[in-house]
Amino acid sequence: MLHPDTAIPAGTIPAGNIPARPTRARVTEAQRVRLGAALDTAPDVLRSLANDPEVTVRAAVAMNPAAAGDIDVVLARDRDERVRTLLARKLANLVPGLADADREALRDRALVTLNNLVRDEAVRVREAIADVLKDMPQAPRSIVLQLARDEATTVYDPVVRLSPLLGSEDLLALLAGAPGTDVAVSVAARPCLAEEVADAVAASSNVRAITALLSNHTAAIRESTLDMLAMASAPHEEWHKPLVGRPRLSARAARALSDYVATELLDVLAGRADLPVATARELRRRLEARLNPPPAPVRGDPDIEQAMIEAGQLQVANRLNEAALLAAIQRGEPRMATAILAMAADLPASVVDRAATLRSAKGLVSLVWKAGFTMQVAGPLQTLLARLNPSAVLRPTPGGGFPLAVDEMRWQVEFLRDMGR
Repeated sequence: MLHPDTAIPAGTIPAGNIPARPTRARVTEAQRVRLGAALDTAPDVLRSLANDPEVTVRAAVAMNPAAAGDIDVVLARDRDERVRTLLARKLANLVPGLADADREALRDRALVTLNNLVRDEAVRVREAIADVLKDMPQAPRSIVLQLARDEATTVYDPVVRLSPLLGSEDLLALLAGAPGTDVAVSVAARPCLAEEVADAVAASSNVRAITALLSNHTAAIRESTLDMLAMASAPHEEWHKPLVGRPRLSARAARALSDYVATELLDVLAGRADLPVATARELRRRLEARLNPPPAPVRGDPDIEQAMIEAGQLQVANRLNEAALLAAIQRGEPRMATAILAMAADLPASVVDRAATLRSAKGLVSLVWKAGFTMQVAGPLQTLLARLNPSAVLRPTPGGGFPLAVDEMRWQVEFLRDMGR
C-alpha cells in the first residue's frame, strides 16, 4: 500500500505524475490520485492503490479502464459505496465494448464483477449500472433482466421503460411477477408497446398503469381494449383526458365517454375528425344541451320528513349518490341535503342537524366521509348547512383527499351520534 511516507524507487512512477528525485520520493494524496488514474501506472502499483486508506485514491483506481480484473474484484468489495458506484459505471460502459473474441476473457472477468455489483446492497450502485445500460442495445441481457426485476423504482424504471433488450415476453413476465406495482406503470410508458402487453396492462386494474398506457400515444391498443376502458372510465377522471386524446377512437368509445367527461373534453371529443358524421353530430347535440340546459323547475325545500322519504326513493333507485347531494346543494335545499347525507351515512337526520347546529366543519367533513362521498361536495355542504365563512371551510388536500385522519373522522361521527343518546 502506498502511504504518504512510502519510499518509491526512482523510475517506478510514470513521468509527470510525481517530481523526479534521484532515489526516493514522498507520495502525497494528490499524487496517488494521479497515479491511480493514469493508464500507464504499473499493475502492482494499482493493486496497492486499490487498498489505499483515502477514498479519493481508490475512486481514481475504480475509474481507471486500465485496472486489471483482479483489481476490480477488490474494489467491488470496497467499504465506500461511492467507490463501488464509480466502478459499476466504468464496467457497465466497458463490458459491451469487449465483445471481440480476442478480449473474451477480459469480458468474462468484467461480467462476473458487474454481476456482483448489480446485487449490491446500495441502491446508488445499482442505479449507476441502470443509468448506463438502460438504452444500450449491446448491454448484457442477463444484467438488464436483473435490473428490470430490482425492487428499487429508480433502478428498474429506466431499464423497463427504455431497454431495447426487453421483448413482449419479458414485459409480460414482469407484469405477472409484480401485479399492482409501479412496474406496470414503467411497462405502460414504453415506446411502441405491443398490443398483447397493452392488453395485460389494461386487464391489471392498476389505475396508474392504465393512465400511463392511455397517455402513451405510441402504444398499440386494440380497439376492443380501448372501448372497454372508455366504458369503465366513469369513476376514473384521470383517464378521461388521455382517452379523448388517443390517436384513434371508435364511435362506440366516443359515445361512452360523452356521458361523463367534463364539458371542455366533450367539446374536444365532438370536434374529432376521425368520428363518423352521425356520431359527431350526436356529440355536438350533447354538448349544446350541456352548454344551454333548460331551466330547472323551481320548488321549495321539502320538510325533513318528506326529504327523508325522497332520499329513500333515491336509495331504492340506486341514485343516492354524490351527484344527488351536489344537486340538492346547488338548489339551496339544506333539508334535502341533510336527508341524502344521513341516508347515505346510515345515520339519523338529527346527527347531521347536530353537526350543522354546532357549525362543525370537522363533523360535516367526517359525515361526508362516512357516507362514502368525496371532498368535492364537502366544501359547499359546509357553506350550506353550517353557513361557514370561506376562511373556516375545511379544504381537500392537494391530492383531493380528506384533510382529517381516518381515526379522527371516525371519532367525530361517534361523538355526534353519542350526543343524541
